[in-house]
Amino acid sequence: MKILVIGSGGREHALCWALRERASGPVELFCAPGNDGLASIARLVPVAATDVSTLAGFAEDNHIDLTIVGGEATLAAGLGDEFARRGLAIAGPGREAARLESSKAFAKEFMERHRIPTARHRTAESADEAREILRRGEFGGPDAPVVVKADGLAAGKGVVVASNRAEAESAIAEMMERGSVGPEAARRVVIEEAMRGPEASLLFWTDGRDYRLMPPARDHKRVGEGDTGPNTGGMGAITSPDVLDAETLARVVREIVEPTLAGLAADGVEYRGIIFVGLMLTADGPRVLEYNVRFGDPETQAILVRLRSDPAEIFDAVARGRLGDVTVNWSEEASACVVLAARGYPERPETGAAISGLDEAASEPRVQVFHAGTRRDDGGAWRTAGGRVLGVTATGETLGDALAHCYTAAARLTWEGMHYRRDIGKFS
Repeated sequence: MKILVIGSGGREHALCWALRERASGPVELFCAPGNDGLASIARLVPVAATDVSTLAGFAEDNHIDLTIVGGEATLAAGLGDEFARRGLAIAGPGREAARLESSKAFAKEFMERHRIPTARHRTAESADEAREILRRGEFGGPDAPVVVKADGLAAGKGVVVASNRAEAESAIAEMMERGSVGPEAARRVVIEEAMRGPEASLLFWTDGRDYRLMPPARDHKRVGEGDTGPNTGGMGAITSPDVLDAETLARVVREIVEPTLAGLAADGVEYRGIIFVGLMLTADGPRVLEYNVRFGDPETQAILVRLRSDPAEIFDAVARGRLGDVTVNWSEEASACVVLAARGYPERPETGAAISGLDEAASEPRVQVFHAGTRRDDGGAWRTAGGRVLGVTATGETLGDALAHCYTAAARLTWEGMHYRRDIGKFS
């Protein structure tokens, strides 16, 4: 089976690893564009993840049996539509369905229309309108916390949890007037009430009709310990039985997962891929923080090390509309992923530092080290090439065991400016 994975980070390394490790038959893996860290398990294809026509042409010319999309930008660019037009099998939704992630305003309207619980919110088309929404005090007085979200894709950096109106107005100015998240992402912003409670992530495969749940996960977005500092794409993630108890999980399925699928069907939107539901577990019940239309990162790493079924069979069933025929098996263990980042991440990460200790870290029991931002220089040495550099991932009989394996392996790794959170798995 020829499989093409699209993307270049730790998520795609974990996908390729799982496709190889859990394969029930021979597989030939390609990754576009990939990274040096996964080159030993997949052939790298030097095509950008958003170059839709070239990717589709590669899949046709090389008789690719199945394509799996890692990142949201690829889907927002319409790769799913182009593959469908050419009759190519792909596990990933089209551009319209991808708006669940690529437009926060679209997602909010979808949730309102289908009565899916989420935060109260308003959408602003300009900075002045956003400031007026704040001044009206719809979400509380000047000292009330609010959340400001860029409408478009911002690589995990378009959300600011403002503790008061002054911070919210500063976020609006940064995003909409100074372009801190790019020229397009914050043409509109969504302002919403700040919900309280623990967060969780529930991911599932779907072919638009049937679905298969993954183990609930929880991640750490802020760069600093104790949830301090700016938001990032994710500094670590866990899976364990206490992320969502059975009663809460059943409620999420009943009130969110199944209404989401019913809403897509009612809107005439075909969806074949992964849906990631970011949740806030409030005193009034679970509420949707956001949708993603793909695997999360670093949730992918923590989730896939627990998968016991062949992921190629699952993704193929998703792409071909026969997920109902597939059983998905998971280990009963807990898991964790600790992200090792470069100095300056997330604002201005430094690159080019020499990495040591990779072999020693990978030799730790139950540990997988996934490459997110690395490259191999002409002399064969590993160097940093991005903000999030490595995802040290492990399983354990308990969450404490999994985290201990991660931190033991992380201690074997070093480069100038390396930093990571030492409180992954601890939540206030």
